[in-house]
Amino acid sequence: MTAAAPAALPDATRRRRIIWEIWILLGLSLGRSGVYAVVNIIARLTQGTPLADQSATLNPSQSPRPYLDLTYQLLTVGFAVMPVLLAVYLLAIRPGSPPVSRAIGLDWHLRRRDAFDPDVAAPRRRRRDVAWGVALAAAIGLPGLAFYAVGRLLGITVSVQASALNDHWWTVPVLVLAALQNGALEEVIVVAYLFERTRDLGWSPTERLDWRFLVSSALLRGSYHLYQGFGPFLGNAVMGVVFAWWYRSRWGRHRVIPLVVAHTLLDIVAFVGYALIPASWRASLGLT
Repeated sequence: MTAAAPAALPDATRRRRIIWEIWILLGLSLGRSGVYAVVNIIARLTQGTPLADQSATLNPSQSPRPYLDLTYQLLTVGFAVMPVLLAVYLLAIRPGSPPVSRAIGLDWHLRRRDAFDPDVAAPRRRRRDVAWGVALAAAIGLPGLAFYAVGRLLGITVSVQASALNDHWWTVPVLVLAALQNGALEEVIVVAYLFERTRDLGWSPTERLDWRFLVSSALLRGSYHLYQGFGPFLGNAVMGVVFAWWYRSRWGRHRVIPLVVAHTLLDIVAFVGYALIPASWRASLGLT
């Protein structure tokens, strides 16, 4: 694997600008969600009701009027993608850096051959990305469910309602869009953007995985799931370690699309597929 060498360690002014950029982007997106989640878990722990008796809804209805609800849902998804576009733009305008399509593997729209492997044509590259995404989803899905189930048994995880949308013709498409939005938002920012910008600060100077990036990415991912309890926090932190490691590995090769595919599949199963689980199983797992 060959990757573009990072720029020389920036001077103090440029370094401060990068740090401010990271904090501003996180403040507009998942960092803000993490802060709200921390406040939320404190509120849950101090309200006098055990966590096991509390619940959280991931995709609530926003209006009793179907088409107004649909409008709100689409607006929520659309505006949630804006930080992703901002992250990609900020990576694209870095002076002296390779094209963002090459830097983080956002190249499905290109017909050229693979940036890291010139012998692999675009269709094969896409098939490989999807295959890795499916494999990663399978590797994370069952342990994630186990973390949730153990958390419920220990009383440190709330009951999670995957969707509270009413049954409309647009319900499943909207849930799929929400899953894709979550996958793009989290993987582009928490893995690809954070890695590239911290690398510009001097982290990850070699091909070995930098523990600072690994810990930061994992804790950030876990933080904005705290509103669901400590089980999802731990499970998502572990997921963060695996995804960050894979992205830097010789298999990941700095390609974020397989991570987006994996995350999207996991959320589709959670948002849509949970309804296919037998009611007795859902009750035992606290999936209301």
